[in-house]
Amino acid sequence: MTTLYESTFISVGASAEASLDDNFLITFGEGAPQDVAEYCFIHRPVINTGGIAPGAKLSIGEQSWPVTAIGEVAAENLRELGHITLRFDGAEQAEFPGMVHVAGPVPATVKPGQTFRIVSR
Repeated sequence: MTTLYESTFISVGASAEASLDDNFLITFGEGAPQDVAEYCFIHRPVINTGGIAPGAKLSIGEQSWPVTAIGEVAAENLRELGHITLRFDGAEQAEFPGMVHVAGPVPATVKPGQTFRIVSR
């Protein structure tokens, strides 16, 4: 397996964890505008090839999920902005252009210091 993207979460917006209750998680790279950062899990990339495809494995800390669908601009948004919306529903077709769908349970929490990683299958 090849690491396609790796970063470390550095902060959690004041309203970010509320999205977990709705089965999604919004990421944004360091330097996100403040009005956006309030709703996001902010991270600092270490490896950024921007490649992501169905069948890849996405992990946060020790938990991982298979990627089931990717919106048409999600890879570019991740590469350029560190931004994607993860949906934990296993859908095989992306609901929105910037969305990445994964199969499995929503993480209970995401904390600064945890690693965010995407690896090829």
